[in-house]
Amino acid sequence: MMKTDKKLNRVFQIEIVETLSNIVEVDAENEQEALLRAQDMYRNEKVVLYPDDFIDTKFNIFAQK
Repeated sequence: MMKTDKKLNRVFQIEIVETLSNIVEVDAENEQEALLRAQDMYRNEKVVLYPDDFIDTKFNIFAQK
């Protein structure tokens, strides 16, 4: 009988996460209000993050079952 060294390829799921960051100034009475206003500005596209705001890339591998 002939022995074969065949490696079986498996499929892996790799998550690629890019982090963008920008600091905006918000006038508010307290931290909670400032955070809500910043979130509203972002959701309404008054603050937009661009490729120049890039900070980091991470790669996460998910275990296969």
